[in-house]
Amino acid sequence: MPYLSPTEYVSYGLSADTSDDWIAAASVLIDAHCRRTSLAVTQYTERVRLTTGSSTARLSYRPLAAAEGATSPLVSVLARYGQPRRGEGDDLRYEIASAFGLPGSSSEIDIAAVDLNLFAGEIALPCHLLGLQVREVEVTYTAGLATIPEAVKFACAQIVKNAQATPALNVRSSRIDTLAMEYFSGSLIDPVVEAMLRPYIAERMG
Repeated sequence: MPYLSPTEYVSYGLSADTSDDWIAAASVLIDAHCRRTSLAVTQYTERVRLTTGSSTARLSYRPLAAAEGATSPLVSVLARYGQPRRGEGDDLRYEIASAFGLPGSSSEIDIAAVDLNLFAGEIALPCHLLGLQVREVEVTYTAGLATIPEAVKFACAQIVKNAQATPALNVRSSRIDTLAMEYFSGSLIDPVVEAMLRPYIAERMG
């Protein structure tokens, strides 16, 4: 999505006749730099491995935010129970669990039973009745910004200014090649832009 509307061009230091393609290309560069599909509220699915003895998982994309009409950012949580490692767990308990085919299987967890830390972007899973260790979770959730902040808008405008000041891109046309913009991304996303976008980069990706 474009992070500046035509009515905002002048307010952020761009000329009123700036081509919308400049804004669209700059917005694509922002998404790529932040390793996200979009900074707006978007649905993601990711698998997270849990460390031994831990029942919490930290998600890559933040801030967690419920989609329009939803009451929670969580859409679904699928847990995979693993076989206990040597010295872990109770043999009898494991044998009972094996009778139900639980170790190595996946099952959906009621999202109402999952504790959610919106600030840290963490989920805490409920303990299984048999005390089995969850090895991996597949979480589908929504995250992003309901309102695009000023820093992102200024970053978008600055990328356009940097592009217009780059000789190879300083052309007037009705269409800007996004691939060309990406080719020069090292110079277009300068340290100032990087600083403005740093809070929105997905942490665990890359």
